Amino acid sequence: MARSLPANILPLALTQGDPSGIGPELTLKAWLRTHENPDAPPFLAVANPDRLAAIARGLDLKVPVKIVAGGEAAPVFRHALPVHALQHSVAGKPGTPDVRDAAGTITSIETCVRLIRAGEASAIVTNPIAKELFYRADFCYPGHTEFLAELAERYFGERARPVMLIWSPQFAVVPATIHVPLARVPALLTRELLVETGLVAARDLASRFGIKKPRLAFAGLNPHAGEGGTMGREEIEVIAPALADLAAAGVAVSGPHAADSLFRPGVRKSYDAVVAMYHDQALIPVKTVAFEHAVNVTLGLPLIRTSPDHGTAFDIAGKGIANPASLVAALRLADKLVRRASQARGK
Repeated sequence: MARSLPANILPLALTQGDPSGIGPELTLKAWLRTHENPDAPPFLAVANPDRLAAIARGLDLKVPVKIVAGGEAAPVFRHALPVHALQHSVAGKPGTPDVRDAAGTITSIETCVRLIRAGEASAIVTNPIAKELFYRADFCYPGHTEFLAELAERYFGERARPVMLIWSPQFAVVPATIHVPLARVPALLTRELLVETGLVAARDLASRFGIKKPRLAFAGLNPHAGEGGTMGREEIEVIAPALADLAAAGVAVSGPHAADSLFRPGVRKSYDAVVAMYHDQALIPVKTVAFEHAVNVTLGLPLIRTSPDHGTAFDIAGKGIANPASLVAALRLADKLVRRASQARGK
């Protein structure tokens, strides 16, 4: 018998993601995996309820979908999937996305932030989006992270400096540059960028993850961290000066290290997070080691945001084989960060 929840517990707000990807299936399966666990955090799906119900029927997932409002989500969660209904129909089909659905997906993200600001949700967990479709719909942000920074300023009045952290039980990584072409990375890597990234990462690893003095290991940009300048001078002219600035500010830093040996199990004990210079340098190791349990966390925001570490997977959407493990991990980590923040405020 599922245990009921008190009405005053705030749910996590879960975005729709691209409704033609695996997001709806993951949402349904995450509810099936967690709703009977009294220790699992309740969540509120901000999505099109008809699409969720149709996916549930098509995949024979026994998930009752219930439209809720206000504070109803938490007590409903143990016996039905609570949904804040989006007023956007869905044009695409599983595995066949439609650019017309981008507006609803964008509205879902903004609605989750608004619910947090209104005190109706505790944190935002985002299902995967297809950035290409967003760009075709005139979305002017590189991705979730940058859009959330703008929403943070709009709803919380705070200028945010978002930093991506991929957390896993094995190790954590921070890409200094994110969704940019590889050819642009050397020009974008500035001393100022690395210092800002390191300061935000160190602050939030301490305040949100409870690491007393976070140790940041910086990767080099070039093979063998530049080999003393023979394979590039970014390590000498950009990264090392940034590390000196961070050390002077009291941040525990090391590097620049050769990236090809930085993620070995024995080396991981020497740091709490790696600051990598570009997207794939950070994400390939963590996705290889912990694909089903890694979580994307946005640091530097006035709200807590987590996400699975994978994409929309249109190739398997609607087939019933999507694995919700990363989404469940994202929900659990968001809840853990919310509880730690609440305890810190209570001190």
